[in-house]
Amino acid sequence: MKARPAVPPKVPNLNHSEGTMSHSLIVLPDDTAQPILDALSAAKKSLQIRMFLFTDPALTKAVIAAKRRGVKVRVMLNPARRGGESENDDTKKRLGHEGIEVIDSNPAFDLTHQKSMVIDESIGFVESFNWETKDLTITRDYAVVTTHKIEIEEMVTCFQADWDRKEFSPGQYSQLIWCPNNGRERIANFIDSAKHTLWLQNERYQDTVIIERLVKALGRGVKLHILARPPHTLKKDKLVEGVGGLRIMHDVGAKVHTLKGLKLHAKMILADDARAIVGSINLSPGSFDGRRELAIETDAHHVVKRLAKAAQTDWENSRKLDLTDEGLLKDLSKRESTAGGAELLVIKAGGKDKHKPDAKHDGTD
Repeated sequence: MKARPAVPPKVPNLNHSEGTMSHSLIVLPDDTAQPILDALSAAKKSLQIRMFLFTDPALTKAVIAAKRRGVKVRVMLNPARRGGESENDDTKKRLGHEGIEVIDSNPAFDLTHQKSMVIDESIGFVESFNWETKDLTITRDYAVVTTHKIEIEEMVTCFQADWDRKEFSPGQYSQLIWCPNNGRERIANFIDSAKHTLWLQNERYQDTVIIERLVKALGRGVKLHILARPPHTLKKDKLVEGVGGLRIMHDVGAKVHTLKGLKLHAKMILADDARAIVGSINLSPGSFDGRRELAIETDAHHVVKRLAKAAQTDWENSRKLDLTDEGLLKDLSKRESTAGGAELLVIKAGGKDKHKPDAKHDGTD
């Protein structure tokens, strides 16, 4: 008999404004890793951790300390990048040596890019950042912390399903945004509902459905501020989609900038300074269709207010991204061991070169 899919309780969609204090926000690098370390130290019964990259020594020690004081710890780690690099191996060995249950993430997905934690089945962390030192210290990243019972139940149900290699269906009334389940639809609808402003921080703008929705938002008068990674950080075989998507939006009136100083790693959308989505989802077909991803929507006033402040600060510390051929050529010259001119010709032609993509520039983290 085929196993029934894991499905969270079907309850009507709740109005977050009824319990806005169920959400709080972590902003990196401003807040440092301390809120995560404090939460790990406070765990009493259980930890469920799911990470794309987990290499930070301090967080590793905190998880081990939780195990030693009797907390039941289970960890799912993405086994390798698309290029084959297995950066989690050392952490996996250390955790396993301490008797911690640690397994590779569900092979049903191309990658598990989700970054999350549930403590004592009562506090959930939905993060854009990996548990690696770089993401904790030099990148713009966020996490929404939830104590919302229904959201926690969804996170726990999905974790158990993926742990057991069973199907997970978030259902019609899902509180959270899951890939490859409801992610594209939820984010598209979120964009469609914007009336005045949209602020986006994301590494990749490649999904045609999302680009179309953003263009339509511009057409109905929504002011669009896009913060993106510079093209030379994109993987070679993603240059056409990545640069093409940014050019389309720029050509119809979107402001497209790149961050100065900090590395942009956040995946955040803010609408009308009233609602926001934060999580692990890049705006690319791969994220929506083939990877396990998680994001959360919030209208908690204190969370949205701080996200708006961070978005404005980052915009003031950004520069306009030069998407002309000359600007792209200059930017692509920053990529190590590549011929920027050849890559620009690939973009102009709308195709791919004959070289295999450089695994160092995976374009996914």
